Amino acid sequence: QVQLVESGGGLVQAGGSLRLSCAASGRTFANLVVGWFRQAPGKDREFVAGITWSTGNTYYADSVKGRFTISRDNAKSTVYLQMNSLKPEDTAVHYCAATRRWSRPPRSPGEYDYWGQGTQGTVSS
Repeated sequence: QVQLVESGGGLVQAGGSLRLSCAASGRTFANLVVGWFRQAPGKDREFVAGITWSTGNTYYADSVKGRFTISRDNAKSTVYLQMNSLKPEDTAVHYCAATRRWSRPPRSPGEYDYWGQGTQGTVSS
């Protein structure tokens, strides 16, 4: 079992930055992949970025490539999502999720087994 807790959301103006954190606890993180997702009102939950814990390999949605950076801190068992050059359309509840069933982060939310509670990020124009 893995428990995930997100933090770091808030309100920021367009062009600003937010850093989200996803703290993991529970069993060993070997073979774990972690994804960040977001869900705007009335829209489906969508993949934003993912990381393979063991290798540090990262993956991004085209819409955030070059603006967002996912990373992990092994010592703190935490995955971060640094979001720069934010746009109003980035406004959403952001979730982190994890699974051991895949060697790289899947883009479908249905492939994940563990989820955090979500954190709201709002970008004003």
